Amino acid sequence: MSGRLYGVGLGPGDPSLMTVRAVEAIAGADVIAYHSARHGRSIARSIAARHIRADHVEEALVYPVTTETTDHPGGYRGALEEFYAQAAARLAAHLDAGRSVAVLAEGDPLFYGSYMHLHKRLADRYETEVIPGVTSVSAAAARLGAPLVEGEEVLTVLPGTLPEEELTARLAATDSAVVMKLGRTFPKVRRALEGSGRLEEARYVERATMPGERVGALADMDADSVPYFSVAVLPSRVDAERPVRERGEVVVVGTGPAGPLWLTPETRGALAAADDLVGYTTYLDRVPERAGQLRHGSDNRVEAERAEFALQLARRGRRVAVVSGGDPGIFAMATAVLEAAARPEYAEVPVRVLPGVTAANAAAARAGAPLGHDYATLSLSDRLKPWEVIAERLRAAASADLVLALYNPGSRSRTWQVGKARDLLLEHRAPDTPVVVARDVGGPDERVRIVRLAALDPAEVDMRTVLLVGSSQTRVVRRGDGQEVVWTPRRYPEA
Repeated sequence: MSGRLYGVGLGPGDPSLMTVRAVEAIAGADVIAYHSARHGRSIARSIAARHIRADHVEEALVYPVTTETTDHPGGYRGALEEFYAQAAARLAAHLDAGRSVAVLAEGDPLFYGSYMHLHKRLADRYETEVIPGVTSVSAAAARLGAPLVEGEEVLTVLPGTLPEEELTARLAATDSAVVMKLGRTFPKVRRALEGSGRLEEARYVERATMPGERVGALADMDADSVPYFSVAVLPSRVDAERPVRERGEVVVVGTGPAGPLWLTPETRGALAAADDLVGYTTYLDRVPERAGQLRHGSDNRVEAERAEFALQLARRGRRVAVVSGGDPGIFAMATAVLEAAARPEYAEVPVRVLPGVTAANAAAARAGAPLGHDYATLSLSDRLKPWEVIAERLRAAASADLVLALYNPGSRSRTWQVGKARDLLLEHRAPDTPVVVARDVGGPDERVRIVRLAALDPAEVDMRTVLLVGSSQTRVVRRGDGQEVVWTPRRYPEA
């Protein structure tokens, strides 16, 4: 009969936080195994020390390398792979002899723990029980006395070993976060928190529930004093006291063509950090509601008024996100905000523009790659410029054989522009030129079709539609599944 394998979670460090089941498993085991560095001291063993008896067989699993370099031919990863294989073989010998083995693990055995490497090598061969433990995440939140997440907030747990840009993006995008494995990574983590605009919220917890515990504002910590057993915490923003600023800022963000799948991490962070959201009501409805934020919705035809209102809020110390659809710099709110911000009274208000996925890019991706070569982007709306200017630009772009991305092609009050544009383009393009008709891309009513220019029906086009008109080189192929795919080759034929 083979022995039984236990992965025993010990909790964050205080022996009194071990579970009853963990104590029972240790008491019933024949062999107690634990990891340690080459100095021989094991934090896991010290936590469980009072429950280890003299008749227990102890297996110290000593890492061959921790943070130093190694001359192993497989490098750091190769050295650890070999170590885990050898450690698993040592424990398997006990299990084959009928002895039960308890592997001690700080925190929870399957949460960034070394036990999991043994589990993956042994659990398919031996009867195994994993005993969960209180994680350092829970311990840190308890010591801070601050909720981690509330309601529909999202908690992200990150290792500090991630690249700085990745840390920055993820910290910007989430509601709450815990960054583990600090120590040498602390300077990088601090820069990532600062780069994501979250440093003022960040708290620091060192050795939670253990001797030498330390808690404070992360920005106040000296990097040279930060050990591995410490975490950075961004607590819940619900009911959090928002800082008082002498001067706020305006961030113009693009939500993409539809819902949250199209948001960038930077945009998510800006929306979450804002005191006020300003925008066209339809676009504001795409942004999840957050406690403490004020939302200022308005009609789609008051862009200048929206922009000035946002700047006025920022002058009073508010952090304002102006919400735009698609990309804010393409026929959207960025121009209106920057135009208003150019006035002397707003010269000191910081304004940033964050990019978003624009409708043309979204439609092109759905259809294939029609924008693979040079293209021009035009709006067919004659509300802010006369049709004569639009027609002249259409002729120029068409005669240059550019692919065309046509925004704002039609609405309830503008019904003739699409037909006029089609007839004008037919003077320069073949009747079978492919046209991507993309409506509500990414939304519940998405419909993307490929038609020929001569067959383009204005009745099928509205303000939620974008048109991509191919050049003379644009190709359409029907694939094996029956789907048509359109693309424009990157190489243009020589004259």
